Amino acid sequence: MNEIIKALHLRKSVRIFTEEEITKEEKQAILCAALQAPSAGCQLLYTILDITDQKKKDRLSVLCDDQPFIAGAKLVLIFCADCRKWLSFYREAGLEARRPGAGDLLLAVEDALIAAQNAVTAAESLGLGSCYIGDIMENAEEVKDLLQLPRYVYPACMLIFGHPTRQQMEREKPERFALSDIVCENSYRDKSSEEIRDMFAGMTGMQTYEKWMEAFWKRKYESAFSREMNRSMEVYLRDFLTGEEKKTEEKG
Repeated sequence: MNEIIKALHLRKSVRIFTEEEITKEEKQAILCAALQAPSAGCQLLYTILDITDQKKKDRLSVLCDDQPFIAGAKLVLIFCADCRKWLSFYREAGLEARRPGAGDLLLAVEDALIAAQNAVTAAESLGLGSCYIGDIMENAEEVKDLLQLPRYVYPACMLIFGHPTRQQMEREKPERFALSDIVCENSYRDKSSEEIRDMFAGMTGMQTYEKWMEAFWKRKYESAFSREMNRSMEVYLRDFLTGEEKKTEEKG
């Protein structure tokens, strides 16, 4: 197993950091690695927000499902799917660009997430811990206001970074499913009842499959944060697909 693949296997989410700062050189290396990620037509359909304002970190920790460790992160990056900047490029050339659609948004989200994973991998190579914060999708109205996000810019994910504590370094990584549970050859195939139960064999502890799954269902799928993410996504989509673009009046 080479060093890159080994790092991918060892990497796990880190939520507790030491007080040691991330150097300017480390931060630069992480951001430069992000920009080296594959991108649709080399458009880099994303904008990275580097959150250095502690008050904004504090507020984000509340808006993102009340997770205090976000405020203590030494580096906070928000990867925004950006369908706006190329509109300005086209208009600068005197071109009449169509309104971005759902396909444009999904393509930009793909670009943003691929770049984010590059940042995570780069951080791991530097001995830094990281954690994805999907809850950036919650509380759409307040997040848009806090980050001053204009139309056609969507916060696809947030990443936090820092030096992991020894406890975090030694913490066991959650076990993954087997390849045969995840990979389908050539076409999608629903799993049989027996295959589903085989997937979770040994993962439910002393609980039955039904009891374990019910608890997970309540904690994740039916949770308040999950419902809020769906509501917020509808707000973003409604504004993205059907809202009227505000025209800025020229001054002077």
